[in-house]
Amino acid sequence: MDIKILIAAHKKAQMPKDDMYLPVHVGKALNSMDFGYAADNVGDNISEKNPFMCELTALYWGWKNLDSEYLGLVHYRRYFSCRYGRWKFGLIMKRAEMERYLAKADVILPMKRYYIIETLYSHYKHTHDVTHLEIARATIETICPEYIESFDKVMERRSGHMFNMMVMKRPILNAYCEWLFCILFEMEKGVDFKTLTPFDARWPGRVAELLLDVWITHNKIQYVETGMVMLGDENFFAKLKGFLAAKYFGIKYNRSK
Repeated sequence: MDIKILIAAHKKAQMPKDDMYLPVHVGKALNSMDFGYAADNVGDNISEKNPFMCELTALYWGWKNLDSEYLGLVHYRRYFSCRYGRWKFGLIMKRAEMERYLAKADVILPMKRYYIIETLYSHYKHTHDVTHLEIARATIETICPEYIESFDKVMERRSGHMFNMMVMKRPILNAYCEWLFCILFEMEKGVDFKTLTPFDARWPGRVAELLLDVWITHNKIQYVETGMVMLGDENFFAKLKGFLAAKYFGIKYNRSK
């Protein structure tokens, strides 16, 4: 299988040796440092939008400039995984494993994240500015109203496929990206990102995480899920504390959890 999985990275990091993976320096148009990665400011690109679109500048670059049969997106700290063990880097999915998953379906997604006491809408409302979702809904209602029912349905769910991580067969990926970026480019019109903190300015990228399930749901896309491995330290109790503080005390996130 001709598979290319982009690794969105803004810093130098240990990378898998498997040639299925392609590290991409996101926001390269705004950073002169050279990590030896593919640059997202070459060819047709939106590299300068990285402060708002986050890892999606890598996805856009790969969509427009690569021609692999399958295209995917992960992060330099988050990868697909289907095994368990202590050595996290060794758990990153290998080509043979990915091919077995792609033999089952043309779309691979990470396991859903469950919020249990929150819907996707209420969680976003408690942790961020809910205006972002209102803008997304209004945009969808204007340019593709047939998706409104799926948008509302997804917002009421208590779980979702997060992190903008996926692997898709090219025709499906093309259709998804065409839809997604049309919405994101329309959403950002009229927004003065200079008035926002760097953390808050990343809201288009966050909303895109939720839009993935809207598109999947509306188009009845068949997919399989696999696990995810997070490299580096992750403080679960700090995340839980921030989650509960946002829900019960109205303390919104001001940094990545």
